[in-house]
Amino acid sequence: QQVNMKIPRRILTVAVLLVAVLVIPDSFHKQKGFDTAQHTGPRLVLWAWERPEDLRFVDPTRFGIAFLARTILLSGSEVLVSPRVQPLYLPHEPWLMAVARIEPDRENPPRLTDAQRAQTLESLGDMARLPGLSGIQIDFDAAVSEREFYRDLIYDLKKETPSTLVFSITALASWCWYDDWIRDLPVDEMTPMLFRMGPESGTIRRRLRLGEAFPVERCRDSLGISTDEMPRPVPAYGRIYIFHSRSWTPEALQPVVKELEQ
Repeated sequence: QQVNMKIPRRILTVAVLLVAVLVIPDSFHKQKGFDTAQHTGPRLVLWAWERPEDLRFVDPTRFGIAFLARTILLSGSEVLVSPRVQPLYLPHEPWLMAVARIEPDRENPPRLTDAQRAQTLESLGDMARLPGLSGIQIDFDAAVSEREFYRDLIYDLKKETPSTLVFSITALASWCWYDDWIRDLPVDEMTPMLFRMGPESGTIRRRLRLGEAFPVERCRDSLGISTDEMPRPVPAYGRIYIFHSRSWTPEALQPVVKELEQ
């Protein structure tokens, strides 16, 4: 189902709240086995993107779940928020991270105004208040012209994010290597994406195979991989986020875990 990006914002806000109630019951406030105040948690986290996901088979003591909660489109002077519309079924008492994907409208480039930043901040703040969360994550492949906007947004959001939540951002691998503009951002976790890397893929993969580490030290605490583009070997970093291009199943998860354990 495609979301109509022109739905009035007040309607979208209601929709987000309804989805939150349906997907994340209040009983998930109590987390077992993880100390969110110390930003610890499971080493393996499954990304649950905008597709139907039934993750009740997942062992919540071994895996966390980072689910796409909303997509934020920056278009002209507008901020258009699209809530998750696909069903998400969770195991009992999961370690949960809500993810926001930010996208610029290429046909109507954003003006990146203070008002847009304030509206985007409001949407992210609403997401951070969803029940049962251990963390939030922003996924934004910010172009050079969008970085000042993104940097200011992160600083603003950091002030509003409870210290009990992990504040994570995804990062292009190049940002962690030579284009290190993210080095000093006030986040708890920077997650380099080791898939869909474009023209730089061969060089970065080769350097990682040779045992080189990302020069940006904070990019060594976590990484993102995809089941259809696994780096070999997988760098021995901390938390590993795993993307799958289809709905997760036990059959899809088992070989990935086996390879990571090896």
